[in-house]
Amino acid sequence: MRIALLGTRGIPARYGGFETFAEELSTRLAARGHRVTVYCRDRPQAAGATEFYRGVDLVWLPTIRHKYLDTLAHTFVSTLHLALRRGPYPIDVALYCNAANAIFTPLPRLTGIPVTLNVDGIERKRKKWNHYARAWYYVSEYLSTIFPNSFVTDAEAIRRYYREQWKADSLFIPYGADTTLAKTRETLDRLGLEPGRYFLYVSRLEPENRALEVREAFECAAISDLPEMKLALIGDAPYATDYIRQIRDTKDPRVVMPGAIYGTGYGELGTWCFAYVHATEVGGTHPALIEAMARGALVLYLDTDENREVCGEAGLAYTDRPGLTARMEEVLRMSEPERALYRERALQRVRERYDWEAVTSQYESLLAALVPAALRK
Repeated sequence: MRIALLGTRGIPARYGGFETFAEELSTRLAARGHRVTVYCRDRPQAAGATEFYRGVDLVWLPTIRHKYLDTLAHTFVSTLHLALRRGPYPIDVALYCNAANAIFTPLPRLTGIPVTLNVDGIERKRKKWNHYARAWYYVSEYLSTIFPNSFVTDAEAIRRYYREQWKADSLFIPYGADTTLAKTRETLDRLGLEPGRYFLYVSRLEPENRALEVREAFECAAISDLPEMKLALIGDAPYATDYIRQIRDTKDPRVVMPGAIYGTGYGELGTWCFAYVHATEVGGTHPALIEAMARGALVLYLDTDENREVCGEAGLAYTDRPGLTARMEEVLRMSEPERALYRERALQRVRERYDWEAVTSQYESLLAALVPAALRK
């Protein structure tokens, strides 16, 4: 098959969950012999961007760098490129990401390209959006159920929402994770972190991801028995300057905030942490949570339907800042065998539910089913 993936910032992954999804899925499909094209935003001149990455064709197209227009502008341009595409590798099927992009899916269908759409979570609940953006997402939820040939949810909780709200059923395909552990510690050394001596938080630093609450909970925790214990807050966000300033407004030297870290460094942080804190309240299945579990992390998670679906009894849930402080103190008091039990549960849960190869096989089957029989011959 010749597959196009649209609606993300592109690959290599340098932003969030959809970008990691795009890289993991596209490269695996390419390794299985499919011709895969990923549409990427604004070629970074200093980053050595190429037209080819790990077996995947990259198409770099412009966008409008604006909080409310970035995704829509780039997906619109990408859709035009896809629909008008000619040459030796026409596209057989397209996978769009983000419910906001549902409006663009009829055009490729009119040119004979079937489309499926991964809607992600309920984006209109994010605090960063104004009234008009939330209205757009609300309408886009409905359009996601009628414009593409099919749509995908990565959490059963989101699937239930679409059934109840829009009377439409999606195909549930979970997110995946790599269980490979890092062997190096270069990033830890650079940040002044010791293995097993830091709580880890990884997410975009936006209000609904509660990084400020995590920092305050850590600073309130009674950890005098382990004064060297630190908190690593990893992440950034392009349109959250004021909120990030609040997060950084601390004089506690135990709090480490280096910004976003990807690739090998990200793997190191997850491998060697004492515990991972997942505080995201909006969205579907969060990649950072599954990836932390895949590295055998002891997980403390905000108790939402989606987070509970992913982690369940393999982690420890909390509901608010005092609850997180209490959980931090609890895991510090635990014996190592007790902590090891939670870590093994997390790893086993990922092996059973969130294997990337199994996820890729599900997408491969979905995309193949959408391609007209004449093109499969």
